[in-house]
Amino acid sequence: MQKRSVVAVLTVVCGLLLASVPLFAQADQAANPGVSPAIETDIRLLREDIRSERKQLVAANLPLTDTEATKFWPIYDQYAAEAWKIGNARVALIKEYALSYDTMTDAQANEFMSRLTAIDGQFSALLTKYVPLFEKVISPKKTARWYQIERRLDVLIDVQFAEHIPMVDVSK
Repeated sequence: MQKRSVVAVLTVVCGLLLASVPLFAQADQAANPGVSPAIETDIRLLREDIRSERKQLVAANLPLTDTEATKFWPIYDQYAAEAWKIGNARVALIKEYALSYDTMTDAQANEFMSRLTAIDGQFSALLTKYVPLFEKVISPKKTARWYQIERRLDVLIDVQFAEHIPMVDVSK
């Protein structure tokens, strides 16, 4: 029962947070060469909501004793701050992609792929870095649970990004 409720909650929360926010608006790009202030605000608010909801979802789905929680949450907050910085790089890349969508060169396409691969690697390395830190304060099983929750949230967010960011236009 708990497994289904976790998946349902993650799906609903991420879906609600991301479904209504236009992360990439081609129509706006044609009229405005920069990322509009409204889109900038939407992205900022969306990321803040995700950050808050993410911590709540971890708390709701990772059973911790009071002693464990006292040690776990400061480490989690450090992890979240580092993940936020990596997320900033991803958002910057998405904005650059949006700005160059209509005029993208082969060189830019290669650069975008390289940078996205590097960002994905940074997220993976961050998770790997924090596993032993969490295992010092909670059991390996609870650490594995935290890891699964984080990965599932990342996958859901990636799917939402993919729905809002168009594929590279190869006809140009």
